[in-house]
Amino acid sequence: MFRILHPTDFSPESEVAFAHALKLALVSGAELNLVHVTRQSAGVSWEEFPEVRRTLERWGAAAERVPGAEAVGNELRVGKILGVGAGPVGSIVDYLEAHPTELIVLATHQREGIERWLHRATAEPIARRSHEMTLFVPARATGFVSLATGVVNVRRVVVPIDHEPAPQPAVEAAATLLEGLDCTEASVILAHVGEEATVPRVRVPERGGWRWEMSARRGEPVEEIIRAAAEPPADLIVMTTQGHLGFLDALRGSTTERVLRRSPCPVLAVPVGSRAMSRLFFDREGVDANSESVREGS
Repeated sequence: MFRILHPTDFSPESEVAFAHALKLALVSGAELNLVHVTRQSAGVSWEEFPEVRRTLERWGAAAERVPGAEAVGNELRVGKILGVGAGPVGSIVDYLEAHPTELIVLATHQREGIERWLHRATAEPIARRSHEMTLFVPARATGFVSLATGVVNVRRVVVPIDHEPAPQPAVEAAATLLEGLDCTEASVILAHVGEEATVPRVRVPERGGWRWEMSARRGEPVEEIIRAAAEPPADLIVMTTQGHLGFLDALRGSTTERVLRRSPCPVLAVPVGSRAMSRLFFDREGVDANSESVREGS
């Protein structure tokens, strides 16, 4: 079974990320686990966890209780886990080692500069150490799933592509996400920062209502990716990532992390070789059998 993990700190920002995790679990029939880590369990009530049943009722979905979890029909199962530990990063990574999970959905505060040094990051270290596909929902973004209604709005997706890391996993993840959320009309911008002659070739699915556009841009990669997501506004960025490559990356963060800190919309990070990509998102068969190659000028 496909598993989704949503670490929550019970904040309003986590509520928005929770809506995305719940919607993705609902449409894919995945198991959803909500995890909260505290230094001591005393004083923490189960009622503080996101309200799955009431949220689904607002969305028009029926929910029934089952022992130790919540369920919608025979498809969606939701577990609530209260962990006790010194910090959320180590505790959640330990949980993931014991409970393999294909997708993590996290809220992130997008801190930079001195503010980043003063506040301990949580979302990025969890994603980096788990090496699993992660959907980051920035605190200042409304996201593409309405917490109030459950309505999905994904009309423009930016997929940065380069030769390293391989761009195909991000292309496939974007396609399967659009398919799983039943987005019948969407524009997917394949953004390459570099010369037109160096644009990598990728395979994209042929589906009516989806428009795949190649965009070769010159400039600094992070700046150009953010610009591509802002002109006009994107609903999602999907990036293949391979983590930190050297000393400078370790200080500044990977390209994906630097994009995340400035992104106006959710970012789906797709690690090369992650569990989700080995199965493909929503157990999708892949795009090779019914796809075409896209490159600048083709």
